[in-house]
Amino acid sequence: MREKDLKAANGGDSVSELTSWEGGIIQFPVPMDPPLRRVNSYILPDRNGQLTVIDPGPHTPEAEQAWENVLQSAGYSWNNIRDILVTHHHPDHYGLAGWLQARSGGKVWMSERAHDEAQRTWGAEAVLNETLPLYFTRNGMPEDWVQGIREHLERFLPQVTPQPVVSYMNTAEPFIMGNRAWQPLVTGGHAPGHVSLYHGDSGQILCGDAVLPLISPNVGLQPGGEPQPLLTFMEGLRELRGLRVSRAFPGHREPFTGFAERADSLLRHHEERLDTAAALLGGGPLSGFAVCEALFRGRVSSAHQMRFAMSEAMAHLAELVRRERASVIQPEPGGVTLFAAVE
Repeated sequence: MREKDLKAANGGDSVSELTSWEGGIIQFPVPMDPPLRRVNSYILPDRNGQLTVIDPGPHTPEAEQAWENVLQSAGYSWNNIRDILVTHHHPDHYGLAGWLQARSGGKVWMSERAHDEAQRTWGAEAVLNETLPLYFTRNGMPEDWVQGIREHLERFLPQVTPQPVVSYMNTAEPFIMGNRAWQPLVTGGHAPGHVSLYHGDSGQILCGDAVLPLISPNVGLQPGGEPQPLLTFMEGLRELRGLRVSRAFPGHREPFTGFAERADSLLRHHEERLDTAAALLGGGPLSGFAVCEALFRGRVSSAHQMRFAMSEAMAHLAELVRRERASVIQPEPGGVTLFAAVE
């Protein structure tokens, strides 16, 4: 059962609805850039009027205005926000946490691994904006795409500034939100240290981007990240699908039932993509970029999309190598790495 509570202007003429779900969970779609356009933030009030916010969204003027409007419309002040929980380090989930913390004085919570990744990606000594384009170049990406990705990466910093002071969740113990005890569950692949929150009595799970309806969470290999992200992601899906879930509350799209079936569908999707990539290598050695183009032909039209497509192709190739279905042909200095089928 859900109930549309109120509408809050998200800047301009766009409108977002707050939706109340069983157990007191309030869904608040926060505006973000296309193609997704919305990221779900969830608000869990307790009986004293204190709020826990999960994944406040990216730091943009539109998202700021959305939060200003929604708190005013719902009769809350900044001081009501006690805790801000971030499931993972991606800017559409993590980005507004520092801004929200500065206004509310609330504590920001993440897993230690997720915060390490945030610092590696967005911190003062972050190097990903340099290492990722070089990695793509070594795997065959043409320079025009590489340059577009360099420019694309530079645009994210304002969306994660200011960065919050983070407290680390003890993922071995329940986390109290909305007067209920939720069990943190850490699964990787989409993002290192990604945390979902599971309430066993009700069967509700706040799953961030670990499992999404309708769309497949991106699983990407990038320098300094998880060495086998697809393996990690699939192991996490198998763990999560074993839970008794009545309704899942994802980072994108609408809350959904059929959680185990959706996890199984994602597992099949990746097995099928592995088979497709292996078949491509059967025609002869290929670069990671050549495999990416074949896997995502016709579906990539921007640097943003190419970054995710290339990272995902590399994750599948790494899994094929791990399964001994492919091998790596190391290049000469200045050359391109190739992947070959294993007979």
